Amino acid sequence: MDADAEFLFVPSDKVLEIAHLQDAIPFDIPRVELSHRGKYCTFDTLLKKYKLNDPALKIMAPIIRGADTDRHDFSPYSAGLWAISSGLSYNILDDHQLLAQGAIIYDALYAWASHLQKAKHVQSSVERILVGLSAEGNLMNENTPNWVLDLKHLLQDYIDADLSFSLSDISRELDLNPTYLSREFPKYFDNMSYGEYIRKLRVEKAKDLLVSTNYKLTQIAYLSGFSDQSHFTKTFKEIMGESPSNYRKTAKK
Repeated sequence: MDADAEFLFVPSDKVLEIAHLQDAIPFDIPRVELSHRGKYCTFDTLLKKYKLNDPALKIMAPIIRGADTDRHDFSPYSAGLWAISSGLSYNILDDHQLLAQGAIIYDALYAWASHLQKAKHVQSSVERILVGLSAEGNLMNENTPNWVLDLKHLLQDYIDADLSFSLSDISRELDLNPTYLSREFPKYFDNMSYGEYIRKLRVEKAKDLLVSTNYKLTQIAYLSGFSDQSHFTKTFKEIMGESPSNYRKTAKK
């Protein structure tokens, strides 16, 4: 947006006055353009206004939104970001110093969203290489089209980021004909149709949330991309053979 931007910190009741005198852009206060809008935070407003379509920023958006609006159900990572951010502001009272340190945190979050979402916490670089080769080797062979692995990663990114998408969206992203993609998809994805595979990914995400959080089923249904709890429960039973509640009880024992 502006690599040379200068931030001015003034009392909240002086923001509009100083912005006018300095020909500056006020933000993150009520009744200005760059601020909260309903459930969306200032970060969302910036992405929309300046048409920032970087996939990593879209992945970061629900994390930041949840931390900034105290809605930690938006992303499993929101609570962690809020904890780190509030800790920084508690320890650092100088606004400019706080901004500099905060930039390191958000640069790190951007790097994770861009490159490291699939990274595993293993003990060495050799182990990381072996983990990656094992996972991708199960899917790829010399006759497998290049788009298959790209699609696998793309679908997982969308699921992890809780983004809505369709077969047409994916086809445009990969520059493939939707009919061709629909026909070829089962050959490389567990003999499942596109819709079946997406439901499987959503259930896998729900399984993780059932075990790692205390969220209610309605929250988990929402975070996993289901339209409502009823649809979530029905799909979960079809794939797992038991209800989400029973799975949670068994898995946590």
